[in-house]
Amino acid sequence: MHRRTFLTAAAATALTAAAPVPALAATGPRISTAFTLPDEHAYPEGIALDPRTGDAYVGSYTTGAVYRAAAKSRAAEVFLPAGTDGRTTANGLKADRAGRLWVIDSTTGIDVYDLRDRSLLARFEVPEDDPRFVNDLVITADGTAYATDSVRPLVYRVTPAELLRARGGGAPLTARYDLSRLLPPHQPGTFALNGIAADRSGRLLFVVDMTGGGLYRIDSVTGSMRQVALHGGDLVHGDGLELAHGTLWVAHNASNTLTHWHLSHDGTTARLRRRFTDPALQIPTTLAHDHHGLLVVRSQFDKGGPMGQGTPRTPFTVARVKGM
Repeated sequence: MHRRTFLTAAAATALTAAAPVPALAATGPRISTAFTLPDEHAYPEGIALDPRTGDAYVGSYTTGAVYRAAAKSRAAEVFLPAGTDGRTTANGLKADRAGRLWVIDSTTGIDVYDLRDRSLLARFEVPEDDPRFVNDLVITADGTAYATDSVRPLVYRVTPAELLRARGGGAPLTARYDLSRLLPPHQPGTFALNGIAADRSGRLLFVVDMTGGGLYRIDSVTGSMRQVALHGGDLVHGDGLELAHGTLWVAHNASNTLTHWHLSHDGTTARLRRRFTDPALQIPTTLAHDHHGLLVVRSQFDKGGPMGQGTPRTPFTVARVKGM
């Protein structure tokens, strides 16, 4: 999520509103506060769940701080202070089963931390001088990390072997997939690729084009790439993705919306099952799923942060949404 992303996506609100959607159940999804964040200037963007402990980690877009909310805790604490290791922003976050936290700095690349002692294990940086905005990432079943770039139609990759070689130092963050032939034309300066998710096997990757509203499938074994056929709506404003057992949840930032899609077995089609819009989502940038429902990051990017003017409601919070 970025200022140009937010402004460009806001222009497409009418397209999103026009899409036919299924009716909600009588009660509808329910929003509550899962936990609070400690910083009055947090403007959170990314979230990660530790698969071993259930602890949640949230990154600050404006300071680079990372907060941790222990499982069942109602308040997060600072885990990595603002400016740690020179990082001034924290976008996408993921925690892996080996006890590592992956943190994106949109202007440079990816930092990898040891969750036990908070030490920096490795740093992967985009080597080119071209513009870049590294945005979101996913860790697949074999420990490979994939990350999107929002100003170039690229998906980067870090393999377990590359992480091992980089331990204790830095390494280049290199592009693995180029989706330029698949994406529709965008205006100069427009953000495109944003959230990324993977199926359980790690073979199929799914990437959203938040401005064009499309979803794209990458086969990490064959290298083939194709657009997913969407039925019932589109993914305009699509930011964070979460995929589990054929269900894809999407946070649509500028429209304060969450959607629930059913993916076909081969990942070539997706059908909209539920759409939920509520200003109480406060510009949702991403989400994570556990057995209690969805954790949704409330960025408030439209309230005095990097995208808007005004005063945010403090403390910043992460929402719990049930019924999606």
